[in-house]
Amino acid sequence: MSKALRVWLPDEAATVSAGNLLAAVVQSVSSAAGLVIFLHGTLGAGKTTFSRGFIRALGHEGAVKSPTYTLVEPYEQLTPATWHFDLYRLGDPEELEFMGIRDYLVPGNVCLVEWPERGAGILPTPDLELTLAPEGGGRSLIAEQRTEAGRVLLTRFHERLRSTAPFDGAMTETDLE
Repeated sequence: MSKALRVWLPDEAATVSAGNLLAAVVQSVSSAAGLVIFLHGTLGAGKTTFSRGFIRALGHEGAVKSPTYTLVEPYEQLTPATWHFDLYRLGDPEELEFMGIRDYLVPGNVCLVEWPERGAGILPTPDLELTLAPEGGGRSLIAEQRTEAGRVLLTRFHERLRSTAPFDGAMTETDLE
Protein backbone atom coordinates (compact mmCIF):
# COMPACT_ATOMS: atom_id res chain seq x y z
CA MET A 1 0.00 0.00 0.00
CA SER A 2 1.36 3.42 -0.87
CA LYS A 3 0.76 6.78 0.71
CA ALA A 4 -0.53 10.04 -0.68
CA LEU A 5 -0.39 13.49 0.78
CA ARG A 6 -2.91 16.22 0.00
CA VAL A 7 -2.04 19.86 0.69
CA TRP A 8 -4.16 22.99 0.26
CA LEU A 9 -2.22 25.83 -1.43
CA PRO A 10 -4.20 29.05 -0.98
CA ASP A 11 -2.17 31.17 -3.42
CA GLU A 12 0.84 31.40 -5.73
CA ALA A 13 3.21 32.13 -2.83
CA ALA A 14 2.16 28.89 -1.11
CA THR A 15 2.73 26.96 -4.35
CA VAL A 16 6.24 28.41 -4.67
CA SER A 17 6.88 27.66 -0.99
CA ALA A 18 5.80 24.03 -1.42
CA GLY A 19 8.30 23.76 -4.29
CA ASN A 20 10.97 25.27 -2.02
CA LEU A 21 10.27 22.68 0.66
CA LEU A 22 10.41 19.73 -1.73
CA ALA A 23 13.74 21.00 -3.11
CA ALA A 24 15.13 21.14 0.43
CA VAL A 25 14.02 17.55 0.95
CA VAL A 26 15.62 16.45 -2.34
CA GLN A 27 18.90 18.09 -1.32
CA SER A 28 18.80 16.27 2.02
CA VAL A 29 18.21 12.84 0.47
CA SER A 30 21.11 11.14 -1.24
CA SER A 31 19.79 9.33 -4.30
CA ALA A 32 22.61 7.96 -6.40
CA ALA A 33 20.06 6.79 -8.97
CA GLY A 34 18.67 10.27 -9.64
CA LEU A 35 15.05 11.30 -9.21
CA VAL A 36 12.07 11.67 -11.52
CA ILE A 37 9.14 13.82 -10.41
CA PHE A 38 5.99 14.02 -12.54
CA LEU A 39 3.78 17.12 -12.39
CA HIS A 40 0.18 16.65 -13.51
CA GLY A 41 -2.51 19.30 -13.86
CA THR A 42 -4.53 21.29 -16.33
CA LEU A 43 -3.22 24.42 -18.02
CA GLY A 44 -2.68 27.06 -15.34
CA ALA A 45 -2.86 24.58 -12.44
CA GLY A 46 0.51 25.68 -11.03
CA LYS A 47 2.98 23.11 -12.37
CA THR A 48 5.50 25.70 -13.57
CA THR A 49 4.95 27.85 -10.46
CA PHE A 50 5.77 24.83 -8.27
CA SER A 51 8.81 24.08 -10.45
CA ARG A 52 9.98 27.69 -10.14
CA GLY A 53 9.94 27.39 -6.35
CA PHE A 54 11.81 24.10 -6.54
CA ILE A 55 14.49 25.39 -8.93
CA ARG A 56 15.02 28.68 -7.09
CA ALA A 57 15.38 26.86 -3.77
CA LEU A 58 18.27 24.91 -5.30
CA GLY A 59 20.04 28.21 -5.96
CA HIS A 60 18.98 29.39 -9.42
CA GLU A 61 18.72 33.19 -9.40
CA GLY A 62 17.47 33.91 -12.92
CA ALA A 63 14.08 33.51 -14.51
CA VAL A 64 12.49 30.08 -14.48
CA LYS A 65 10.48 29.86 -17.65
CA SER A 66 8.15 27.16 -18.81
CA PRO A 67 9.92 24.89 -21.29
CA THR A 68 6.71 24.60 -23.34
CA TYR A 69 8.47 25.42 -26.62
CA THR A 70 11.95 24.08 -25.86
CA LEU A 71 10.67 20.87 -24.16
CA VAL A 72 13.50 21.04 -21.60
CA GLU A 73 15.30 23.76 -19.65
CA PRO A 74 18.64 22.76 -18.12
CA TYR A 75 19.78 23.79 -14.66
CA GLU A 76 23.02 21.81 -14.67
CA GLN A 77 24.83 24.18 -12.30
CA LEU A 78 22.47 23.32 -9.45
CA THR A 79 23.04 20.63 -6.86
CA PRO A 80 21.53 18.33 -7.79
CA ALA A 81 21.58 19.08 -11.52
CA THR A 82 17.95 19.63 -12.50
CA TRP A 83 16.16 19.29 -15.83
CA HIS A 84 12.71 20.85 -16.23
CA PHE A 85 10.62 19.22 -18.96
CA ASP A 86 7.28 20.35 -20.38
CA LEU A 87 5.89 17.74 -22.75
CA TYR A 88 2.67 19.59 -23.61
CA ARG A 89 3.71 20.10 -27.24
CA LEU A 90 5.22 16.64 -27.70
CA GLY A 91 3.63 15.07 -30.79
CA ASP A 92 4.67 11.48 -30.09
CA PRO A 93 6.39 9.83 -27.11
CA GLU A 94 9.10 8.53 -29.47
CA GLU A 95 10.29 12.14 -29.85
CA LEU A 96 11.78 11.75 -26.37
CA GLU A 97 14.15 9.10 -27.73
CA PHE A 98 15.26 11.45 -30.52
CA MET A 99 16.00 14.22 -28.01
CA GLY A 100 18.09 11.82 -25.90
CA ILE A 101 15.84 11.46 -22.85
CA ARG A 102 18.01 8.68 -21.44
CA ASP A 103 20.93 11.12 -21.24
CA TYR A 104 18.95 13.12 -18.66
CA LEU A 105 17.84 10.11 -16.62
CA VAL A 106 21.21 9.47 -15.05
CA PRO A 107 22.52 9.22 -11.50
CA GLY A 108 22.59 12.51 -9.66
CA ASN A 109 20.06 14.31 -11.86
CA VAL A 110 16.56 15.44 -10.94
CA CYS A 111 14.00 15.53 -13.75
CA LEU A 112 10.83 17.56 -13.21
CA VAL A 113 8.37 16.52 -15.91
CA GLU A 114 5.21 18.49 -16.71
CA TRP A 115 2.58 16.70 -18.84
CA PRO A 116 4.28 13.28 -18.36
CA GLU A 117 1.31 11.43 -19.85
CA ARG A 118 2.53 12.68 -23.26
CA GLY A 119 5.69 10.59 -22.77
CA ALA A 120 3.89 7.38 -21.75
CA GLY A 121 5.79 4.24 -22.67
CA ILE A 122 9.13 6.05 -22.82
CA LEU A 123 9.41 7.75 -19.43
CA PRO A 124 10.36 5.63 -16.42
CA THR A 125 8.22 5.19 -13.33
CA PRO A 126 8.51 8.42 -11.38
CA ASP A 127 9.68 8.53 -7.80
CA LEU A 128 6.94 11.05 -6.97
CA GLU A 129 3.80 12.08 -8.81
CA LEU A 130 2.43 15.51 -8.01
CA THR A 131 -1.03 16.58 -9.14
CA LEU A 132 -2.03 20.23 -8.91
CA ALA A 133 -5.67 21.21 -9.36
CA PRO A 134 -7.55 24.51 -9.02
CA GLU A 135 -9.76 24.40 -5.95
CA GLY A 136 -11.73 27.27 -4.49
CA GLY A 137 -9.52 30.35 -4.61
CA GLY A 138 -6.30 28.33 -4.60
CA ARG A 139 -5.21 24.85 -5.57
CA SER A 140 -4.71 21.42 -4.13
CA LEU A 141 -1.48 19.46 -4.36
CA ILE A 142 -1.59 15.69 -4.15
CA ALA A 143 1.79 13.95 -3.80
CA GLU A 144 2.02 10.19 -4.35
CA GLN A 145 5.03 7.92 -3.94
CA ARG A 146 5.84 5.43 -6.69
CA THR A 147 9.26 4.06 -5.62
CA GLU A 148 11.21 3.52 -2.43
CA ALA A 149 13.05 6.80 -3.06
CA GLY A 150 9.62 8.39 -3.49
CA ARG A 151 8.50 6.98 -0.14
CA VAL A 152 11.46 8.62 1.57
CA LEU A 153 10.81 11.91 -0.24
CA LEU A 154 7.10 11.88 0.60
CA THR A 155 7.76 11.12 4.27
CA ARG A 156 10.28 13.95 4.60
CA PHE A 157 8.15 16.34 2.53
CA HIS A 158 5.25 15.63 4.89
CA GLU A 159 7.49 16.35 7.90
CA ARG A 160 8.65 19.66 6.41
CA LEU A 161 5.12 20.72 5.49
CA ARG A 162 3.79 19.79 8.93
CA SER A 163 6.31 22.09 10.61
CA THR A 164 5.87 25.02 8.21
CA ALA A 165 3.08 27.60 8.22
CA PRO A 166 0.75 27.90 6.32
CA PHE A 167 0.86 24.15 5.65
CA ASP A 168 0.77 22.86 9.23
CA GLY A 169 -3.02 22.50 9.31
CA ALA A 170 -3.71 22.24 5.60
CA MET A 171 -2.91 18.63 4.74
CA THR A 172 -4.19 15.12 4.94
CA GLU A 173 -2.43 11.80 4.42
CA THR A 174 -4.21 8.81 2.90
CA ASP A 175 -3.42 5.22 2.00
CA LEU A 176 -3.73 4.22 -1.64
CA GLU A 177 -4.66 0.73 -2.76
